[in-house]
Amino acid sequence: MDERQLRILRELGDLGSVSAVAEALHVTPSAISQQLRLLQRAIPIPLTERAGRRVVLTDAGQALAAAAVEVETALARARTTITDFAEQPDGDVSVAAFHSAASAFFPLLLRSMAGSGGPRLALADEDVAQDRFSALTRQYDLVLAHRLDHGPPWPRGVTSTMLLREPLDVALPVGHPLASKVLLSPREVADQPWITVHDGFPLMSTIEAIAGAANRRLDIVHRINEFSVVAEAVAAGGGLALMPRWTARPHPDVVLRPLSGLHALRHIDVLHRPERTARKAVRTVLGELRRAAAEIQGRDR
Repeated sequence: MDERQLRILRELGDLGSVSAVAEALHVTPSAISQQLRLLQRAIPIPLTERAGRRVVLTDAGQALAAAAVEVETALARARTTITDFAEQPDGDVSVAAFHSAASAFFPLLLRSMAGSGGPRLALADEDVAQDRFSALTRQYDLVLAHRLDHGPPWPRGVTSTMLLREPLDVALPVGHPLASKVLLSPREVADQPWITVHDGFPLMSTIEAIAGAANRRLDIVHRINEFSVVAEAVAAGGGLALMPRWTARPHPDVVLRPLSGLHALRHIDVLHRPERTARKAVRTVLGELRRAAAEIQGRDR
């Protein structure tokens, strides 16, 4: 038995005929009769009987119809409880982000959510390969993820909202001979030692594109994912690196120069399972992430 069938049984007890129930529920009498037959299959005792041309409830049917009132009341309370939960402005919201996004977005998020009455944040850093970001939506309400501008889309099972399309620049030590140039070509940087991310992370595709455009293999000497560490290594003369323009912290001994002839951009997206934004608290944090993205991009103006 299901809720709809119990509702029909209850209405039959109140209204006294299949046609009256059909009119009240805006369906055909045959549809009402079919649901009553399906309900009867689950009950070993007859629920209805003929009274002339009408179908009426037996004593067992009247008892079940009375129980149906309790069922509908309980379900209504459950729906109200869920609605109240979904509309709570101060619920817990978990947010995960890869390192550079966490460094840029988390402080802004914490400051904007500092007032009383808003969502309670639970923040976590998750530095994973690109194909593992969508799986994090099982654990967290919102996941900040990155992919290259021309990379594959996120799986259909998750919802994505783009926060930033961030340029990727070449990082060089301040005193490097190429630091005086406004733009750098792949050929100019291809013969330098390089610091890159580990395999499986989105920036490797741009590194490979530089090698392809220069028609030579790059000399990769260090593998470091954390951009603050990368900046220290670049400043110390460890090699050149690709770094995001807005979300990596500036280093006084490192300069960033854009690449010419290559599409060097990454998306910073926020991923979530569709049902997560049924909660008002999650929608609030999502809105704050959009505002934070606008502030981060605005620093470049």
